[in-house]
Amino acid sequence: MKIETPKTPLAIAIAFVALGATAPALAQDASLEERLAALEARVATAENRADQAEQRARRAESQMARTQAPAGQTRQEQVSEPQNTPEEQIGERLAKAERPAEGEEGFSFGAYARSGLLIGEDGKSIPGGPYVTPAGPTGGAVGRLGNEPDTYVEAILNYKQRFDNGAKSHYRVMLADSVTTSNDWTGSESNLNMRQVYAEFSDLPSFTGAFENSSIWAGKRFDRDNFDIHWLDSDFIFLAGTGAGIYDVQLTDNWKSNFSLYGRSYSDFDVITDETPIEGDTDNLTLTANNYFGNWQWMISGLSATDNDDRFNDLQTETQQVVVDGVVEENVTVTNRGERGADDGFHTMLAYHGDSFFGLSEGNFKAAVLHGQGLGAEVKSIGADGNLTEDATATRVGLYGTTYIAPHWRIAPAILAEVSDDRYVEGDDYKWATANLRLANELTQNFEMQYEASYQFMDLDPQGYKGSNEVDGGFSKFTIAPTFKPEVGGFWQRPEIRVFASYTDWDDELNEFSNEDSFGTEGFTGGQWSFGTQMEIWF
Repeated sequence: MKIETPKTPLAIAIAFVALGATAPALAQDASLEERLAALEARVATAENRADQAEQRARRAESQMARTQAPAGQTRQEQVSEPQNTPEEQIGERLAKAERPAEGEEGFSFGAYARSGLLIGEDGKSIPGGPYVTPAGPTGGAVGRLGNEPDTYVEAILNYKQRFDNGAKSHYRVMLADSVTTSNDWTGSESNLNMRQVYAEFSDLPSFTGAFENSSIWAGKRFDRDNFDIHWLDSDFIFLAGTGAGIYDVQLTDNWKSNFSLYGRSYSDFDVITDETPIEGDTDNLTLTANNYFGNWQWMISGLSATDNDDRFNDLQTETQQVVVDGVVEENVTVTNRGERGADDGFHTMLAYHGDSFFGLSEGNFKAAVLHGQGLGAEVKSIGADGNLTEDATATRVGLYGTTYIAPHWRIAPAILAEVSDDRYVEGDDYKWATANLRLANELTQNFEMQYEASYQFMDLDPQGYKGSNEVDGGFSKFTIAPTFKPEVGGFWQRPEIRVFASYTDWDDELNEFSNEDSFGTEGFTGGQWSFGTQMEIWF
């Protein structure tokens, strides 16, 4: 005898309740056939009751739709669009809350982190980092593989919403910390910082014309279109601060623009009034237009910092004795003032984002030329340096590319160079250039050998700024790094765990540049090996 399966969850529930209530009697008094027959009859009864309940529910939903329908909707439209039950509405809301933000709604978590140990030949930790050379303070980065002794972490929290009218919002919080100690507890040395806190709105229905696909934002953030040379840990351009902006204004079919206003606070400084120092402060404002024409990008910025020209670089005050005919007459306070800081500036960048390896093979490349004057002479981190003079000028070029030169070999060359003058003192002159090559050989699905060679030439004449001396010379580094990862397959594939050995050397003259940098200190004079391990991850 065939038993029909109940068609609805409600029917199933009623059937099982009915079966449970009568099971003992059936077990005692009926044969197997009688029990099946009885069960079939009760299931049929349960189905009939479930059908009646569903019909009543549909009538109730139709009645609700008629009473809640928007004005102008016909009765037929009302009946054909029943409302979700309260249980279904709750389920949809929970699904939205739990949905990851890789799509259009919900929470997500992203991160970047690196942590490594860098040990010298004598078994002691040594200085390191891409900006370890005398050219580092002016942006002269060198290869980072096997050259990082720090622990740096970024934690990024996102929440995205999509509204009934199609509008979207994105809220982001980013925490970051950086320490160089190897200890497990680093609270006293922590640099924990809230690097980003902003909200962004997009797909706004009231935006039309050139603004139809635009998004607006406000808060503290990194600009969306910053880009970098990863192997040098150097941005081509880094625009950041607190402010507001609008992205993706479609001015013509082939011309899209971003506009932003960022504020940054400069360090306090001493102002001399009647030879008496008082404290001064100022903020920088950067107004930027970022224009895109296909693969080309043209960025132009104006900077202003009211009262920053009251700042004097390398300000020193000392007391001198005035001697007349061999007799000390009096003590006189003398202030030696450096150059005044600039109160405005200009910055521009022309960049190309290639979708091949310089047109030679598959891969990608990026190239840029940057120029700045006054406060814009800090050409990478726009608006970050308040000590620049009004006559400061700087020009930088940068490029990199990535490609496979064989099925399991990939290569990434990079060049970064800059010339600047009258930067902090009249007549100062800074020239440096870095060439870097990262090479990787994928040996298994989880293991590859990475190699990096880096060379930097520098010719630095600070004109005594901060007690620094004129030097020129070269720095070189070679690193070999056996690398493990869950899956190989490109320079952007992470996470990685590396062990490495690096050899670094530089001209002796560079040890004389400054008493405040690492070069020339005990155990760090060049011509030495270093060893270590590091992990790096991003997602």
